Amino acid sequence: MTYLGLILLIATIYWGWRLFKKYRGWQWFKHSWPALILLFVSFGLMGSNTTTTTSSDSSPQVKKVHKTRWLTTANDSSLKKLQADNRSASSSLKSEQSSVAKLQSTVEKQKAKNKADGATKTTAATTVKATKNPSNTTLADKNYDGQQTITINNNNPGFSKADLSTSNGAWQKYGDLDHLNRVTAANALLNKSLMPSAERGSISDVKPTGWHQKKVGGTWLYNRSHLIGYQLTGQNSNWKNLMTGTRSLNAPEMVTYENQVADYLRADKSHYVRYEVKPIFKGNELLARGVQMRGQSVGNNTVSFNIYIFNVQPGVTINYGDGTSRVSN
Repeated sequence: MTYLGLILLIATIYWGWRLFKKYRGWQWFKHSWPALILLFVSFGLMGSNTTTTTSSDSSPQVKKVHKTRWLTTANDSSLKKLQADNRSASSSLKSEQSSVAKLQSTVEKQKAKNKADGATKTTAATTVKATKNPSNTTLADKNYDGQQTITINNNNPGFSKADLSTSNGAWQKYGDLDHLNRVTAANALLNKSLMPSAERGSISDVKPTGWHQKKVGGTWLYNRSHLIGYQLTGQNSNWKNLMTGTRSLNAPEMVTYENQVADYLRADKSHYVRYEVKPIFKGNELLARGVQMRGQSVGNNTVSFNIYIFNVQPGVTINYGDGTSRVSN
């Protein structure tokens, strides 16, 4: 529209100038009115275009620019809102992470506490177990104070239900000699059926560890002591069942309990006694410090004991390392 108005303006001016050269005064106005009309039209066209250009809000280009600006503003607003949301989410995430960290810390503390409690319980259980069935080391460290036989675990033998089972009948088992040829534990489920009917044979060919025999006060210091007495199972020269024991260890101390068991078994062929005798050595010593004896009659408490007998002899100092000895002052 700008170009059309400009062309009409130029054409009108040229036309008017030609008429001006040809006519003068009233004659010029008379012949120039079409030119004047075109002049006003050209000014109108140019004015309309200017207005259109000025009022650019209605043009597609301006609308596009405005739309772009609106979109940019909207995007900026959305971006700011999104950033704000991200900051909020990040803050929430940090808060949750902090909560999770606290929870994990609490869980770890609880685990540590449970572990400590478990260790305490285990230690307590071990202590109880050790009290019921003390180790060889615990027994070997006991000191003789003048009483040769002492009770263990309030004299309770502590055999399990499985230990007392009679489903397989009577039996006896002797542990192998250890690396120093020392006897180990002997176990049995005793019954009258295992008891011998013949006299005991000679066992003089057996020389258990620590055997350094000598006479003290006219009697022999040592005996070849049966872990399970001959009268209970009829074992003779069984190296796995014989240890070096002082005369007082063998009789009257061990024999006293063996007789109690033997009397109960002879009373009825249906009687059973769970029995264990265990020599107690300290370190690599060849002479036992003592023996632990446990006995329990099955189905009742007629026989029930858990004792430890010191392998000592009054008036004699014994070297448990090799079994040698000397008479005490």
